[in-house]
Amino acid sequence: MTAHDTEPGYLTGNLLVAMPTIGDPRFEKSVIYLCAHSEGGAMGIVVNKPLGALTVSELMGQLSLEGSAATERMPVHFGGPVETGRGFVLHSADHVYEGTLQIDERVSLTATMDVLKAIAAGEGPKCALMALGYAGWGPGQLDEEIHANGWLQVPADEELVFGTALEQIWERALQRLGIDLTMLSSEAGHA
Repeated sequence: MTAHDTEPGYLTGNLLVAMPTIGDPRFEKSVIYLCAHSEGGAMGIVVNKPLGALTVSELMGQLSLEGSAATERMPVHFGGPVETGRGFVLHSADHVYEGTLQIDERVSLTATMDVLKAIAAGEGPKCALMALGYAGWGPGQLDEEIHANGWLQVPADEELVFGTALEQIWERALQRLGIDLTMLSSEAGHA
């Protein structure tokens, strides 16, 4: 059973796209993959914000692990403002490790070193995204933010979650909803 199967009616396994009215600069133009969403709260990983030029190889070096050519090119992402010293790997569900949360049939989340070692050895999942921190919401908080037009929901797919053109993910997610970017404004107005 996956996290997605256990909570019908919630947005686990989908993307949240920040609206210009989000009001929190940490989430400006963010796209978040929702790993868990229930009446108890929500947890997700920002998929389109690299942490400067930091690569997974450099991070592994800081942890006294051997990087590889694959990790040399992988950026480390700002996963969100909660527990920013903790690493999370959002990855395709083709590999499962001890402690892996299988979110749905396509995506899993692992917060142990096993997945990083496997990626460095060339034996890891087909797609992976390394993030420090996560986005978290208390009971009902995310639902309130959605109702206040802070977030839009978009079905997740591999291109949006693991795409390499990070600077285009926000725009592409909005375009999937048929939203004309020129019509969005960060200003509230009156007719």
